[in-house]
Amino acid sequence: MTIREQLEQREHDILSPYASFSDESLGRDYYVEPCDLRPVYQRDRDRILHSKSFRRLKGKTQVFLAPEGDHYRTRMTHTLEVSQNARTVAKALRLNEDLTEAIALGHDLGHTPFGHAGERVLDRICPGGFHHQEQSVRVVELLEKDGKGLNLTKEVRDGIRNHSTAGNPSTLEGKIVRICDKIAYINSDIDDAIRGKVICEENIPKEFTDILGNTLRERLNTLIHDLISSSMGKNDIIMSKEIERALKGLRAFMFEMVYTNSVAKAEEGKAEYMIDLLYDYYLKHPEEMSAEYRQRMEEKGEKTERTVCDFIAGMTDRYAVMKFESLTVPKTWSVM
Repeated sequence: MTIREQLEQREHDILSPYASFSDESLGRDYYVEPCDLRPVYQRDRDRILHSKSFRRLKGKTQVFLAPEGDHYRTRMTHTLEVSQNARTVAKALRLNEDLTEAIALGHDLGHTPFGHAGERVLDRICPGGFHHQEQSVRVVELLEKDGKGLNLTKEVRDGIRNHSTAGNPSTLEGKIVRICDKIAYINSDIDDAIRGKVICEENIPKEFTDILGNTLRERLNTLIHDLISSSMGKNDIIMSKEIERALKGLRAFMFEMVYTNSVAKAEEGKAEYMIDLLYDYYLKHPEEMSAEYRQRMEEKGEKTERTVCDFIAGMTDRYAVMKFESLTVPKTWSVM
């Protein structure tokens, strides 16, 4: 018996009957020889972790564009926080941690530069629209590894596709990530907004802090404990009504005070203009995109509009600014 088979058997011995068992996965789009060490979801986690799109998350905005300071979240640190919270819940409920972690690490791979500002522009200008959760699936199915994709299991891709509020994941592990994503971004965005002096702790309505707590640590502790206790022994992942209402209220407060705040989002107009210009330029000059994207058009018949959208969505903030400057700012010229 291989180590993988021993680990698969251990899942059946230890995990909840509601868990997603690795040896019962619906599988991948094309067959690969099983690993002798790792069950399928652990293998998926590793594939995501070693992907180029995962590494680029460190250069993508979470909420604050180009903040002055090293302690503001990026899309990568947000992803790691979601992963940690989700694994805590999965372990307590005896669900599959490997599947949970794989979904969490992959859920934002398709996010654009400049956060939701970039997403809004691409959704407006790209034929068929743009949604980062669908782009994340596109990344792992079609764009990674020079167009070969990561060949992830159906359960991981389902969790990635359905991680947003309107999604309905087919596994409990996916449902954990869906809720932990919201818990993570609301609370970390509060922390960053306080650090950036956009709000202060005292601004948060008392009706929410009385229930959830007065610090980041207290709020996370309350939310994670409630999620675990409310879901224990159930074939569902839920929160208590009181805690869920408080979390929704906190989210509404953040939309009013931070996500649409003129101070916090002052630079977004420039970012949107930048994305708009880049899209228009590469639409007219597709030959100037990276080779892997040109290859998709030439060999696989991808439409130019879709390929340009993929190219821009994959950019980090820094790379997008560099490309924008190379197109719009005259270079210094001199005679030696």
